[in-house]
Amino acid sequence: MEKISSAFVIVMLILGTSLPVYAADGLQKEASPDANNKHVKSVTAITEVFGDGQKISAVALEYDRAINTSKLKTSDFTVEDKTITKIYANTIAAKASKGLNGNYVILELATPMISAGNGQEHPGNDAAQKDQQIINSQKMSGPTLGSRPDKQPDSPPLVAKVTQVGNITTIAGETYRANSSVITSSKTVNLVVDDFKQFVYTDPNYNNEKLMYNLYVPKNYDPSKKYPLVLFMHDAGVVGDNPTLTLTQGLGAVIWATAKNECFVLAPQYTTVIADDNSKTTEQMDITVDLVKELEKRYSIDSNRLYNTGQSMGGMTSIAMDIKYPDMFAASLLVACQWDAAKAAPMAKKNLWIVVSEGDNKAYPGMNAITKVLETQGATVSKAIWSAEASPLELAKNVKDMLEKGCNVNYTVFKNGNHRYTWQYAYTIDGIRDWLFAQVKTPKP
Repeated sequence: MEKISSAFVIVMLILGTSLPVYAADGLQKEASPDANNKHVKSVTAITEVFGDGQKISAVALEYDRAINTSKLKTSDFTVEDKTITKIYANTIAAKASKGLNGNYVILELATPMISAGNGQEHPGNDAAQKDQQIINSQKMSGPTLGSRPDKQPDSPPLVAKVTQVGNITTIAGETYRANSSVITSSKTVNLVVDDFKQFVYTDPNYNNEKLMYNLYVPKNYDPSKKYPLVLFMHDAGVVGDNPTLTLTQGLGAVIWATAKNECFVLAPQYTTVIADDNSKTTEQMDITVDLVKELEKRYSIDSNRLYNTGQSMGGMTSIAMDIKYPDMFAASLLVACQWDAAKAAPMAKKNLWIVVSEGDNKAYPGMNAITKVLETQGATVSKAIWSAEASPLELAKNVKDMLEKGCNVNYTVFKNGNHRYTWQYAYTIDGIRDWLFAQVKTPKP
């Protein structure tokens, strides 16, 4: 490539003409904000967490002048590999129910579910003998206790590439013409995830062993009030060194951080497998319990409204906690998990909501066996098969019908489905979450 003389550069700058940006091989690079579209000051990717993980749900483009929201059309922009569903202006880089004239153009994006599949992993069979055969065949087949992943789980790319392909209008009537430049976001706002803070707990009871964790403190925290705490524990698929993987993998942690039911949310990040298919746990389970006790000392937490929940490995750990520490939690939401039914008797009086899929060849037969044991120990069990993808109204009715039976163990089975499919949907059901918060442990005299 020929050199550009310094005199030429000076002339071009005087004339206000933008120079193209070239890579080493002479090809034009993607433009960063304000490189080839001088009116754009910044581009922010806005992410949300869904049942199947964290995704970019919107993009905010900051312009140098206020934009007329009524003149904007979804066809004015494109976002690489995304579909724009809504466009409007705003005064801040945030989504809104209604547009306002302002310096930000908000592009809302489609976030279709990437389903784990609704096919069964084995033919469904409720017969006790068949269930036991499946349970026996699955022992020792899962991740090894205490093991670390050979490869760290990947985080999804959270960068938006935007092009203004149509003319837009400022509130002063000035036209900002279409521009072929691809502008890459340089900022990211992670809705809800950014509200969690990351810490490391050192447990003196276990040789100062450490545990990474994420903590959400209610936004209007008042030390004079008592707050519930929800403990969420992730599955083995996100075991790793990135402390926020547990927040971004799905809804199990972030779904609780709302104003509707103000609470603390504790989401540990485990670096090794802490529970296995042989119904054993590592000391990390006990360290997590110690962490909850430590937080009770540090904050105004209601010890009668502690709740534990988890998916797969995390659900198994919840069961192990309920067995070893039967008086600690007011209720448990157990998702896509199982345990040795012979050990389950201490859970008979617990408030439990179990969610599995018919096609889960471990959790479904495993929970069938556990609920049978619990019934022999005096538990009352309400069981029903639901469609995980039903409308919110139908799911609300399903919850109502189940609760009307007045059982201490509610057992929801998603029709078909498989292991991961279960937690893509389980945490989205409002009525189950409301049930959890309604449970209060009766203090011992």
